[in-house]
Amino acid sequence: MKYLVKSLEETKHLAEDFASTLEAGDVVLLNGDLGAGKTTFTQYVFHALGVKEIVNSPTFAILKTYIGKFRLHHFDTYRITTDEAIESGFDEILNDRDSIIFIEWSENILSLLPKKTKVVDIKTLDETTREFEIYEKTFD
Repeated sequence: MKYLVKSLEETKHLAEDFASTLEAGDVVLLNGDLGAGKTTFTQYVFHALGVKEIVNSPTFAILKTYIGKFRLHHFDTYRITTDEAIESGFDEILNDRDSIIFIEWSENILSLLPKKTKVVDIKTLDETTREFEIYEKTFD
């Protein structure tokens, strides 16, 4: 489903609605250009799921974990390969069925992804307007 949002407030509402659909074991792939709003959307979702602390981009740390209603893992795989992801324990975290996992730049680790995921594609239309497409994807 596609959603047109024209402000951070609208993005927050979309994220809160999306958060209400999540359950333990979900893996969410976030796609979009640099600055599209992947981390901002994640911040709003995590706060809706009870995270009290500041949610920052895991670009340099690769992984950040938060506790809210669920254990929430936030990966940024922009700078790593599949082999590096395995070495960092990514494949083990994917098997944590009690958590929810958000992955930015997932195209770098496609072979490690579970068969079924949720996808959030974000397209920048102008400085304040984004098009979000949210759907489920099954990998063969």
